[in-house]
Amino acid sequence: MPTALPLVRRRCHVCASERFRASGKFRVNANHKVLDAWLLVLCTGCGDTAKLPLLERVHVRSVRPELLDRLHDNDAGLIAELLQDPVVQHRNRIALDWDNAWRLDTGGTDHLDREVIDISVRFAARIPVRPVRLIAEGCALSRAEVERLITDGKLVSAVRLNSKISSDFTFTLKREAPNH
Repeated sequence: MPTALPLVRRRCHVCASERFRASGKFRVNANHKVLDAWLLVLCTGCGDTAKLPLLERVHVRSVRPELLDRLHDNDAGLIAELLQDPVVQHRNRIALDWDNAWRLDTGGTDHLDREVIDISVRFAARIPVRPVRLIAEGCALSRAEVERLITDGKLVSAVRLNSKISSDFTFTLKREAPNH
């Protein structure tokens, strides 16, 4: 689940930094009956402001009133929604940097002593992460141990566990029975 807004990956035209952070503000400009709206982002290197276009030359009547209210109110939830919108990312040629902006909630570790565990992973936001990393963190294993379990066929999933994904998935972990 996200703990903060991700950084925006985009080159700064002033200092050549590659990261921007959301300022928490929108800019809305009306010219007669058409609107333009931008999300303002600040360079993490020099502080320069860049505008990410959201609406361009859109007729006022075609914008939902609640969206316009959220833009005027600098709604933090709307900022998070728009940053994660694939259309906004593509249009602005940006990517998101989720480093240190998410956490894993496991619901406890009492299940880790079972021989076979079936786990469902649910994403609260579209955060690209390698399942191997989540499994290692959530099951208190090293990444090398997770890789070995995959190789040995004791960790199985319908998704590729070594590549980044951002959608829900399940996996099954089979452990050796403890010798008593």
